[in-house]
Amino acid sequence: MLINRETDYALRILRSLSDGRKHPMKELCAQEDIPQQFAYKIIGKLSAAGFTDSTRGVGGGCSLTRDLREITLYDLICILDTDHYINACLKPGYVCDWKEKNCSICSFHSHLLQIQADLDRELKKHTIRDMLGGAKSVPK
Repeated sequence: MLINRETDYALRILRSLSDGRKHPMKELCAQEDIPQQFAYKIIGKLSAAGFTDSTRGVGGGCSLTRDLREITLYDLICILDTDHYINACLKPGYVCDWKEKNCSICSFHSHLLQIQADLDRELKKHTIRDMLGGAKSVPK
């Protein structure tokens, strides 16, 4: 599934952080109804991608470091899960047993490539800010 639980939780986290404040993890998890063990993992990925910053300890928390107008749904899906293809045969380096056995071009593959391109193009059109309905999204 393209929008899995992790992506949904990441969207919720970004929604909370869109106010520009630093949020303690416990507060963020309670506000967005996210289990803490998932939130830490997701925040780690968001931080590694340069979307958020988090600090532990007293006065710590998580904050947004990038403008949500710059982050698309495609970007978010890619940083959370590298397996964003609609079929395994679209992954780089995939070897198709059927194609090998039949020495033929697979018409399914050709159609799936086009569908994947259309889907990727559509996901790149939607920024996280757009999805929030224009909520504030500029980091402080």
